[in-house]
Amino acid sequence: MIYIFSIIISYLLGSVPFGILITKLFHKGDLRKIGSGNIGATNVMRVGGLRMAGLAWLLDMTKAVLAVLLGHYVGGESFAVWCGFAAIVGHCFPVWLKFKGGKGVSCLFGVLLAVNPILFVVGGLEWLLVALGTGYSSAGALTMFLLMLILGFCISFDVGIAFCAIVLLCLWRHRENVLRLLSGKESKIEWKWKK
Repeated sequence: MIYIFSIIISYLLGSVPFGILITKLFHKGDLRKIGSGNIGATNVMRVGGLRMAGLAWLLDMTKAVLAVLLGHYVGGESFAVWCGFAAIVGHCFPVWLKFKGGKGVSCLFGVLLAVNPILFVVGGLEWLLVALGTGYSSAGALTMFLLMLILGFCISFDVGIAFCAIVLLCLWRHRENVLRLLSGKESKIEWKWKK
């Protein structure tokens, strides 16, 4: 029973829409009706600049970190990753927003940080190199998903399987980005400190 309870708490943690809360707090309007309409940090940057996006990213990471720590306390390393997965599900499909949420990348990095800080650093450097090099946040994310498939199994088979679930979910959430990248219609990142 405590395992089910932990998964539910992890989902609810992940479902807190910090992107929307931050943009409303700073009087930038409803994030769902601005830019791409996504509630994640990339869209926060489009409407509020890098500082606001950084805050949203940090808070979204934190909720995933808390979920992983809860899972680790309750059931060990592999269950911790499944709690992280539940937090990402909550971020992508928040009950408060009629299950219309973000794409899970910031929460994914929170999972990496809580599971293994080295993986977080590797993933963060990869994302920065690809995103800065191409100008596309989604390209950095997609490369990160492929990298995760390898990194998870380097820890253990059970963690690798949980990472596969995370990657499949995040890939599904990025399916439109993939199509736009292939057609050359994907929006580039606007690197502005504030707006």
